[in-house]
This record gives sequence, structure tokens and C-alpha cells, in this order.
Amino acid sequence: MPSQKNQKQVEILKQKLEKAQSVAIVDYSGTTVNDQVKLRSAITEAGGEMLVAKNTLIDIAIGKGKVSESLEGMNAIVFSYNDAVSALKKLFDFHKEEKKLTIKQGYMDEKVLSSAEVEALSKLPGKEELIGMLLNRLQAPATGLVNVLKAGQRDLVYALKAIAEKGA
Repeated sequence: MPSQKNQKQVEILKQKLEKAQSVAIVDYSGTTVNDQVKLRSAITEAGGEMLVAKNTLIDIAIGKGKVSESLEGMNAIVFSYNDAVSALKKLFDFHKEEKKLTIKQGYMDEKVLSSAEVEALSKLPGKEELIGMLLNRLQAPATGLVNVLKAGQRDLVYALKAIAEKGA
């Protein structure tokens, strides 16, 4: 019979999994406490959360046997709440900088992702970048129209200036 504490932990993990856009399972062995604090604050800033839990509890929360092959050693689970990539970007930035983490697997939309798929997901533009790109695309036609409307006046000024310089 599982303890009351473990049952509560599994319920907490299930709630976080439902709320999360994407999840990554990370082996954090070899990191110092300062590294973990730095990583947690970066992930929290990006709208995510890093949680250390027992491997068996993670396995039960995600679904028995779905990610069990990566649940050996000291593992943490990284949740990305705001969008699917923001917390993963911070995770991979830390991984490239410190070379201490091992990203094992991911989980998104009821699908288990390999470490390569998680890395590919982290390279996609985030929500803020997509909004910026959309605004840029929406603004481009208006900017082009303004330039076309000003072109006639500008060309007239250049022609008059050329005539004035030629006459002088």
C-alpha cells in the first residue's frame, strides 16, 4: 500500500502534467546546488518549473511504463507552462553552458519524445518570438504602402533637385 505522502505527490505531479504544455525528464547528477538554483530560476522566469521526485512516482504520474526506460539515476522533471518551448530553451541553454545535465526524454500531448525530439522542440521559436514575427508580418504591408505613396513625391523632389544641379 503506497504511503499517503506518495499518493499526494503523484496527484501533484498529475496536476502539473495536465497544466504543462510540455515536459522533459532530466538527469541532474553532477550539478551543484548553485547550478540547480540557477537552472530553477531560469526555468521559472521562462514560465516553467523544475521538480525533483522519485522515479517511481514520475512513472506512475505520466503513465506506468511510458518513460520508465529513462527513470534511472537522479532525475528531475521540467514542466513548461506558458508554451511548449520556453522552459525547454532555458534548459538547453543551461545544458550547453554547463555541460552537466543529461536530457533523457520528453512528454507532450500524450506522446513520449526522445531527447533529439526534445532538442528539436527547444529550437522552435517561443510564444513571444512568434507574436513578434506576426506583428512584423502584419506591419510590413502597411509600411510598403506608405513607401509607395511617398515614392511619387520623393521622385519629384529628386528630379527637381537634379534639374537644379544641372542648371547650376
